Amino acid sequence: MLYEDVAQRLERLIHDGTLLPGHRLPSVRHLRDRWGVSVATAQHAFRVLETRGLVEARARSGYYVRDTPRLWLPAPEPAAPRPETERLRGLSVLRETATPDLVALGTALPDPQHLPLHALGRLATRISRESPELAFGYALPPGPAPLRRVLAAHAADAGATVQPGDIITTTGVMEAMYLCLAATTRPGDRVLVQSPTYFGIIEKIQFMGRVAIEVPSTAEHGIDLGSFERLLAEGPAACVLVPNFNNPCGSVLSDQDKARVVSLCTRAKVPLIEDDIYGELVFEGQRPTSLKSFDRKGWVLSCCSVSKVLSPGLRVGWVVPGRFYDAVLDAKLAVSFASASLPQLVVAAYLESGGYDTHIRRLRTAYREQVTAVGLAVRRHFPAGTRCTRPAGGHVLWVQLPEGVDAIALYRRALRHGVGIAPGPLFSPTGRHSGFVRINCASPFDERTDGALAKLGELARADQLSPKRVARAAR
Repeated sequence: MLYEDVAQRLERLIHDGTLLPGHRLPSVRHLRDRWGVSVATAQHAFRVLETRGLVEARARSGYYVRDTPRLWLPAPEPAAPRPETERLRGLSVLRETATPDLVALGTALPDPQHLPLHALGRLATRISRESPELAFGYALPPGPAPLRRVLAAHAADAGATVQPGDIITTTGVMEAMYLCLAATTRPGDRVLVQSPTYFGIIEKIQFMGRVAIEVPSTAEHGIDLGSFERLLAEGPAACVLVPNFNNPCGSVLSDQDKARVVSLCTRAKVPLIEDDIYGELVFEGQRPTSLKSFDRKGWVLSCCSVSKVLSPGLRVGWVVPGRFYDAVLDAKLAVSFASASLPQLVVAAYLESGGYDTHIRRLRTAYREQVTAVGLAVRRHFPAGTRCTRPAGGHVLWVQLPEGVDAIALYRRALRHGVGIAPGPLFSPTGRHSGFVRINCASPFDERTDGALAKLGELARADQLSPKRVARAAR
């Protein structure tokens, strides 16, 4: 076997996702013994792949797959808005994609096997046995002191200086955001949101009788600051932003842009509600800063929860509401009075136990590998013209379909074939992003997932070639 044959065989393993970025290539000895090639041939093949930019040598360790743009699809482009006549509701999509026999690529939920469920269960049992009066009594607002204390210390990782007395615990991040909207806005008020953004934010604003105003956002840079500043000058009542790994497009605002956004809102005296639920899920390096870390006047209301990192079912969230503390506290008392005590005590005990750092490192590694594997599978299976984000954190991909493929039509057809996705119009208050879908990557990549993505690609290709689609695209 010639060195070029060996190089091509290894390159195929890289391109089809068998060898992912960061994975170690088979050793020279392995190729000699298993592939029947000489040491010189194997070494020459590695050098060819290194020249092509696909692998890199590490001293005394071997060759590893490089994370090169050649392996990824191009990033999505801004698309002209095309409001849909059919409007979907987020809850409807969640219900339709919750059946056990469905490959659920549309719900952005963490996979249970990546969560410390047994450790949380043991803590729940211990606390229930040792402190039943605390576990089953009221945890009156602002919430249990042990939890607020550990959350305040944890906020420093995102660059924010927070005291336990600054925090109000909530039943998940969505209640935190509801309380913030109730404290800062009134029915009929306009609220700035990113587009695209999580449909739960949009539907909450609309349910409360507020009007969501879209600020254009890209996967590379986050919100368009020029548009944001112009819309802010029109006097909205509040803003809701997801600065770190925005769901669905994975964007992260730079520190410079975060500081600018906070400064603009402070100057305009417009409350800035931050959803930082994905901030912990950075793949490499330091956790990105929060908007709260740039807040000096109390205009940022920072919301978060453990739903993406420990357990969605615990429903433990919190808010640091700044100058709106009293208004948020009053809203909490009026809306739910108190959150469940036992889950809050379990989270406090787990965060104090010392196991969180190890857990979060493993979770970040798992999501990095899974996002990469799904991204490469989309590249393999989807038709020409497809584009896909390449996020640096979180666990979702934002996929731009080729011209003529409609996201809602693809969603409906995929359901009939046992595959769930989230169509793009969900992530816009006016039904934009009709050529996009969101894909969840939180579950381990396996043959079932790869088969579901292959089916999606097949359906998209058929949709692309349908005469009706071609005629509609021509119009």
